[in-house]
Parts: sequence; structure tokens; C-alpha cells
Amino acid sequence: MRPALRASAVGHAYGAGTSRREVLRGFSLEVASGEFVALMGPSGSGKSTFLHLAAGLLVPASGEIEVGGEMVSAMGDSAAARFRRRREGVVFQSFNLIESMDVEANIALPARLDRRRVDAARVAELMSRLGLAGLEKRLPARLSGGECQRVAIARALYMKPEIVLADEPTGNLDLASARGICALLGELNASERTAILVVTHDPMVAAAASRVCFLREGAVVASCATGHDPAAVSAMYLKHCG
Repeated sequence: MRPALRASAVGHAYGAGTSRREVLRGFSLEVASGEFVALMGPSGSGKSTFLHLAAGLLVPASGEIEVGGEMVSAMGDSAAARFRRRREGVVFQSFNLIESMDVEANIALPARLDRRRVDAARVAELMSRLGLAGLEKRLPARLSGGECQRVAIARALYMKPEIVLADEPTGNLDLASARGICALLGELNASERTAILVVTHDPMVAAAASRVCFLREGAVVASCATGHDPAAVSAMYLKHCG
């Protein structure tokens, strides 16, 4: 079975000349179909940069990134945007909901952007599964942070993507909401069988995954089973990235 995501010898840098800073150097990672993987590393280690590269929001300086067998790293802006809508789900720390659109419309946004008919049954299914029933017509300004992130996750899942890419999905949430999102991601990974790659600095979030990869100096230096144990993840982080 082809992997959901494969990155091979990816390199990326910001700036030029004396201000050039390499962020990723020979970065390689594979996420199997249906697997839930966390990527951890120190601040500035390139975690979010890689997620943006995998989503086709940036183009790597070197190396290749495939999602579902398609070479995302070779796509132009329009092709990458179309691929992202159809085959990837992206969840950002800041939710990125459309403030003028209600919950239902935000969830179905990928279909509207792709000029497809909205699948009302799929929207209702996701709202029920993510605990959003009764909030269909509510605008984002009237939602809690946890509810906003649940809407963002529902939107990411709407098109039944190959993989969900989540960038610090609990970074703007309180502890109780963060725990709820962690549990939800694990449940959705099991029920939807969609691969998930979550970038995080939080051992509690990483422990929701089945495997955690540690990033240091621009490359993955270790990959370990989490045992769904935040304390064990924290100890492994200190060993490999401390």
C-alpha cells in the first residue's frame, strides 16, 4: 500500500546571502496510510515549515514530497491549491475560519471552492461526530476556541482526504479544550482511517499519536512509539532534542 505521505531528502532555507538560514537539511519522513504521527522539535527547528511544504504552500529548495503518490513538491500554485482542497486537510493553530460564514458553510467550504455541490449529509455527519450539533447557523465569533478548532477539523475532513496536516492544533486552546481535541484526533483517525500528521511542542498532543518523530538541526533524528503516554514522550523529547 502506498504511504499517505513520503518526504525524501527535503531541504529548505529562508533568506539569501549572509542572511540565509537553512531550516531543513536532508529531511526524510514517511507516514503510512491511516497512521497518526506527531512531529516534535525545538522552536525554529522547521516543524511548521515542513507542514507548509507538505501542503504545497511552500516549494522546497531540494528533495521531494509525495502525498498519496502525487508529487506535491513539483506542483505550481494553482495545482497545489486544487490538490490541497481535494486530497489534503489542513488545520491551523489560528483556525482560519471565515468569520462571515456560519458553521455549516465553513465546513463545506472546500466543496464550494471546488465548485461542487455541497453534501449536506456529510456536513451533518461531521457535525454530529465532532460535537457541533445545534451550532449549524452560528458564526465563528459566537463559538469557543475549542468549538472553532472542531469546525476547522470538520472542514479538513469534509473531502475525505489522504492525510490531515495539523499545525499546533491546540496552541490557542485552554487545557480542557486541548485535551478534548487530542482525544478527538485519535478517535477520528480510528473511525475515518485518514492519516494524520500533527506538528506540536506539547507531549500531551504528541501522545495522542501512535508514533512521534523528533526533529533536530533540520532532520528527523529519531522515531518512537508513543504508547499514548505524555510522560514517556516528554522523556524521549529531552533525550533526542534537549
